[in-house]
Amino acid sequence: MSGDIAILGVGMHPWGKWGKNFVEYGVHAGRAAIRDAGISWKDVQFVSGAATMRCGYPGYVAGATFAQALGWQGAEVNTSYAACASGSQALAAARTKILSGQCDVALVIGSDTTPKGFLKPAPGERPEDPDWVRFRLGITNPSYFALYARRRMEIYGDTQDDFALVKVKNAEHGFTNPNARYKKKFTAEDVAASAMVADPLRLMDICATSDGAAALIVSSLDYAKKIGRGDAVRVAAISTVTPTFASSIIEMPDLATDSAFAVEAQSFRASLPVKAYEEAGISPADVSVAEVYDLSTALEMDWYEDLQLCPRGEGAKLVREGATRIGGRIPVNPSGGLACFGEAVPAQALAQVCELTWQLRGQAGERQVENAKVGITANQGLFGHGSSVILKK
Repeated sequence: MSGDIAILGVGMHPWGKWGKNFVEYGVHAGRAAIRDAGISWKDVQFVSGAATMRCGYPGYVAGATFAQALGWQGAEVNTSYAACASGSQALAAARTKILSGQCDVALVIGSDTTPKGFLKPAPGERPEDPDWVRFRLGITNPSYFALYARRRMEIYGDTQDDFALVKVKNAEHGFTNPNARYKKKFTAEDVAASAMVADPLRLMDICATSDGAAALIVSSLDYAKKIGRGDAVRVAAISTVTPTFASSIIEMPDLATDSAFAVEAQSFRASLPVKAYEEAGISPADVSVAEVYDLSTALEMDWYEDLQLCPRGEGAKLVREGATRIGGRIPVNPSGGLACFGEAVPAQALAQVCELTWQLRGQAGERQVENAKVGITANQGLFGHGSSVILKK
């Protein structure tokens, strides 16, 4: 039996700092997806919400919150939490429901209202949570990803100038994206002149926090054909694997000194697309376009290698050659990525799927990737969460 499901509709609320309730953003995105699908809200049988930990109890039960806001109509609900991979987990829940025959049509929504400054862990003492521990030690997200950046410089010879090229590329891509928060082009000199945040990452090397929302209407292939949408873009694979190394038995000094651990840790991200490629029955050579989690410019280059778009250590070469630009061999983040959007945690994995859907439909306007047929996403969340989604025409 095919594991594919159809994407009938996509919708977003533009990213920014609007200061409104996250439900308002989610309802906006959800209604846009319903309109795009050409169906009625009453046709939706399952609502799968991506949880937000910053918006109180309604955020913990996001599926029910959005179902109530759209108007109770009897749909079943679900809520998934996986930090930055929450949207993909919510999509995976909807896909399972559809493939099991328990529903034909599902709405998946992720939405967030974020505070200013760096993201903080939820209140309370959680010494068993390594992410809570690193925050407590002062290793905020920029500091955490600065360690990855420094590792690239040390092992592969990457430079800050290479990192800056990623920002320049993404800013160009997102310049005309109506849903992006930042629509401004930058030069490498602009990046180099921005303030140092966590050496070697400067302010323009890292993403902001934002408000925003994204939503999808997904269905069985039979339902899509029944309503005349047999040509809809399909979700061909979803991978949400966890790490394979036992981090709990490794002492803190080894995090910095044990190169074997560093290589093994990186295999977590690399294993995400492997499962997705196998499930979709494709290879990295088949990918037309990618949307990846660019919390930092250097991290984006890690993803090139993890997705096997180039050999290990050649991410910077890909950027220097212009291969990851629109018009290049393998465009990455044609939406502008988090560099142009910022983090709206439960929404960003779904925003990536929205962008790839528009790309595969040929509806991306000035940022359109020519002849896009296969797209892949990548996300990394706290506490061992991650995701990769593959879409096909």
